Amino acid sequence: MQTHRPLPRLTFGLGADFGSGNAPASRELPEEVAVALSYNGSTQAVMMASPADLDDFAYGFSMTEGIAALNEIESIDVVQTPLGLDVQIWLVPQAEARLSKRRRTMAGPVGCGLCGIDSLQEATRIMQPVPKSDFHMSPSEVMAAVASLPAAQPLHDLTRAVHAAGYWSGKLLAAREDVGRHNALDKLCGHLIRNPHRTGAIVLTSRVSIDMVQKVAALGAPMLIAVSAPTAHAVSLADQAGITLIALARPDRFEAYTHTDRISQETAHVA
Repeated sequence: MQTHRPLPRLTFGLGADFGSGNAPASRELPEEVAVALSYNGSTQAVMMASPADLDDFAYGFSMTEGIAALNEIESIDVVQTPLGLDVQIWLVPQAEARLSKRRRTMAGPVGCGLCGIDSLQEATRIMQPVPKSDFHMSPSEVMAAVASLPAAQPLHDLTRAVHAAGYWSGKLLAAREDVGRHNALDKLCGHLIRNPHRTGAIVLTSRVSIDMVQKVAALGAPMLIAVSAPTAHAVSLADQAGITLIALARPDRFEAYTHTDRISQETAHVA
């Protein structure tokens, strides 16, 4: 877990006595560092990220961005530099040759996952439909999945400043945190592709944009559950990719947008 030492702050609120001489409160703050993702010695992307689970990040980013599959990555080394961390990923020759044809430079702040993409076609690419499966969740299971994620967010508990992505299949099987929502999802995907897992649902603490749907589609997960709202284009892409998109999810309610046949029948409240 990566945090700064507690830093002093002043807390303001209704009814506070600001002349009482009370000592300032303090809060842990999350680390945010420049993380370069380099392939065979050439930097492909620089992201502001939490400096944890970087092997997962490398594997997940490589897969969700269509750079390399698991068996096309030979090794990963994390190198500390004066300016940040360089995650050096070494690819097999065929993957390196494929990457050279679509080379791009991407400097991505935590709020953006498309910065630096050099074509509209790449930014709005339509993914292959997710594999057919009989996976489904009842409304109560959807709400239970959302309710389970906070317990897997220790960094958020300390800082209130990071996102999380979790994987649910009967129970919460894995979760990753990061200051960037895309990074948290990539780290989770990297963990999942290296560890056998049942078909399940991605659960996000963030909004759903088109690039988040693209990453879920690359993983092949049939269901995406998010606590915030989706964009219109994200809904359209999820529909095309065969993903059940659920948003504005809470422990007591949610909204379903696409492929609702995966939500099994049980008594459910309809607003």
